[in-house]
Amino acid sequence: MKKPAPIRVAFYAPMKSPRHPVPSGDREMARNLMAIIQAGGAEVELVTELKVFDKHGDQSLQENLREKAALEAGRLIEEMPKMDLWVTYHNYYKAPDLVGPVVARARDIPYVQIESTRATSRLSGAWSEFAQAAHDAADAAALIFYLTANDLITLEREKHPNQTLVCLAPFLPNASLPRASATSGPMLTVGMMRPGDKLASYQIIADCLQALDGDWQLQIAGDGPARPEVKALMAPFGTRVTLLGQCSQSELAAAYEQASLFLWPGVNEAFGMVYLEAQSHGLPVVAQDRPGMRDILAPGSYPDPELGADALASRLQELLANPELRQKLGKKARERIAGHHLAPAASARFWSAVAPLLEKSR
Repeated sequence: MKKPAPIRVAFYAPMKSPRHPVPSGDREMARNLMAIIQAGGAEVELVTELKVFDKHGDQSLQENLREKAALEAGRLIEEMPKMDLWVTYHNYYKAPDLVGPVVARARDIPYVQIESTRATSRLSGAWSEFAQAAHDAADAAALIFYLTANDLITLEREKHPNQTLVCLAPFLPNASLPRASATSGPMLTVGMMRPGDKLASYQIIADCLQALDGDWQLQIAGDGPARPEVKALMAPFGTRVTLLGQCSQSELAAAYEQASLFLWPGVNEAFGMVYLEAQSHGLPVVAQDRPGMRDILAPGSYPDPELGADALASRLQELLANPELRQKLGKKARERIAGHHLAPAASARFWSAVAPLLEKSR
C-alpha cells in the first residue's frame, strides 16, 4: 500500500523572516512555529522572505511594498510547488500579509494566520491602507490562532463569517523542562536594549532598585542599540548590577539556573518569551500586571503599573527576604509551563484545529 504524501505547508512571516540574522522575539517565535508544525509530520517551507514592514507610517514605502508584494504573489502562484496549506505569522497594521491571501486563493488551499491583530483605530491616519490590508488578510483566513485573551477581544468582535478562532498558548520550543534554579543567586533581567518600550522597562527597573534595601545583586542579559542608556541607568548601583551582554542559549540557561528571581516590568509586551523561559527554570517572576502577560504568568501578586516602581520594589523586597516563598512560587510557575507551554502541547493544538480544513481541501 502506497504511503500517503506528507502534508506540505507554506510558511510566511511578513514582519521578519525566520532566517533574519538579528535575534528577536519575532524571529524566534517564527522558528518555533515552523518546528511545531513540522513535528506533526508535515513538510514546512518558508516560501518567501519578502519583508513587508512600515515602522513610521510612510505612504511611499507602503506603495513600494505593495508593488513588491504583488510581484512576489505572482511569482509564487506560478512557481511555488504544490502546497496543502498556507500559514502566516503576525499579520498586523505595520506588517500586513499582502501575499498569502492572494496565493492561497489562486492555489485553492486553506489560509491560516497565527497571532493576527485587528486595529480599527489605525484605519485612519498614516497606516490606514496597511491597516485595511491587515483586516482584509484576517478576513481571508479560515482559521486564526490567537496567543492571548487580549488579542481575542478585537478578533472576536470583528470576526469574519465562517472563520474559526483558536487559542494557541505561547510556548517554549522544548519537549521537557530544563533544570530548575535553586532560587538563591542574584536577581536576573533578560531583555533587548532598544529605545521605546524596552528602555521604559529598564527605567522602571532602575527606579525600582533605588528603593531596595539590603544586600542584593542583579544580572542583566541582553544587548542592543540602547546599551549606553541602560548602562547609564545602572551606573549608580556599581558592582551590584552586572551587564552580561548578549548571551548564547547555554549561557542564558546557566544564568536562569543561578538566579533567585526574574525581574522584568513588561511595558507593552505582547506576552514575552523570557517569562516562559524564567518560569520553566522555576523562577518566581516580578512583573507589572499587564494584559499580555496574564495568559502566561503563574498566579501571583503582580502590581498595577499605575502604582509605579515603588510597588514593584516592595514585591522584590518581599521575595528577596523570603527564600521559601521564592521556591513555592517557582514550583508553581514550573508546573504551569509543563502543563500548558511546551512544544508538544502546541503542536497537538495546531494540528487538531487545522485537520478539518485539510480534510475538506485534500
